[in-house]
Amino acid sequence: MTTHHPDHGNYFEDFVVGDIYEHALGRTVTTADNMHFTLMSQNTAPIHFDHEYASKTEFGKPLVVATFTLSLVAGQSVADISQNVVASLGWNDIRMPNPVFEGDTIRSRSKILAARESGSRPYAGIVTVHTEGYNQRGETVIKFDRTVMVYKQGYGPRFEKLAKKGTTTS
Repeated sequence: MTTHHPDHGNYFEDFVVGDIYEHALGRTVTTADNMHFTLMSQNTAPIHFDHEYASKTEFGKPLVVATFTLSLVAGQSVADISQNVVASLGWNDIRMPNPVFEGDTIRSRSKILAARESGSRPYAGIVTVHTEGYNQRGETVIKFDRTVMVYKQGYGPRFEKLAKKGTTTS
């Protein structure tokens, strides 16, 4: 098993089942992050944006909205997993075993579960990963599996080869 710390995006050929990517960027969640994301997503649960209400709950303070945590951790994985994505294909088994609070610093890692060539797009492969986000105390705050279609080396918008039906142009 290899642990990767790349400084650029990976292509399909770079993924090896069992490899772990420790994603480089962590992020401390602010009150503004939580309020803005909650309101932008039209989540009306006051536990996310009303500090007085939240103070009367078992948590005693606002919870960070779950979809922000999902977006943050998925975003942290992009440089390693989906920088060269054709498309996201699916998300499975999203779990949040511990709450996230304003002020928590979230980091993440992903493990490659499966990698195979695309049956319909010869310029791409399908990669399935398990991603976990954890806080500054090392507690897992979110975990999920997702499947992405990733360009093969030499294909995609950054290259002269067109990723259209596996053909190339000069």
